[in-house]
Amino acid sequence: MSDAQTGTRPEVETEFLFEARVRLDAAQLVGPTPEGFRMTVPVAGGRFEGPRLSGEIVPFSGADWSRIRPDGSGALDVRMTLRTDDGVLIHVHWHGVMHFAPEDQAYALDFAKPDDPAGAARYYFRASPRFEVADGPYAYLNNLVCVTKSRTGDGGVIHRVFAIR
Repeated sequence: MSDAQTGTRPEVETEFLFEARVRLDAAQLVGPTPEGFRMTVPVAGGRFEGPRLSGEIVPFSGADWSRIRPDGSGALDVRMTLRTDDGVLIHVHWHGVMHFAPEDQAYALDFAKPDDPAGAARYYFRASPRFEVADGPYAYLNNLVCVTKSRTGDGGVIHRVFAIR
């Protein structure tokens, strides 16, 4: 039976949730480990804005416990707390990957550069956030599978967060 016959669509549908502009503090370099080059990058704060939720990234509520794998790719392990404009706290935890050609490494890792959405095509930076929030207006987040299309710049990272529908 074809997709037209079943009424299904073959592509993945998404819904834009918000854009998060995450400010980062100085990296704490652990160094080479059996799993790769390990570092911890504290989340200094920031803001998120979207059609259904907006607010602040609670300063120093988390970090990225990241590592550079032996193949040169970055593996992200981020936890932080969001506070909506109406005061609700949301825990977010995501894993992701950043990959770039050797000639684009300096550009991809330049968090201080001006925001350059077009320049993000020079590297691959994606993540999958999971949300935890108490009952209330944002409880729908608990049951979503989400992905980000991310880039560096503007003093940190910019994540465009989408729910998979």
